[in-house]
Amino acid sequence: MSSAQIRQRLYEYIRFANEKKVKALYTMLEEEIEEKHEIWTKAFTAEMQHRTKEMESGKVKGKTRSDVSRKAYAIVKR
Repeated sequence: MSSAQIRQRLYEYIRFANEKKVKALYTMLEEEIEEKHEIWTKAFTAEMQHRTKEMESGKVKGKTRSDVSRKAYAIVKR
């Protein structure tokens, strides 16, 4: 069974499972779910602010979104 099929079956199961089962599943996965959603930690925010200041000051030259997209598309086409 593919990952997509497994995800679909889990989604359908959770949609119709009773409240007790949903809470039990969440309890088992809660720590992992919280870790995944906590990307905006203090350290991450500080790093992004530092990088922004470096780009604004001219210390570091950034790339535009179109530059990055163009390069990504070129790599994918190879």
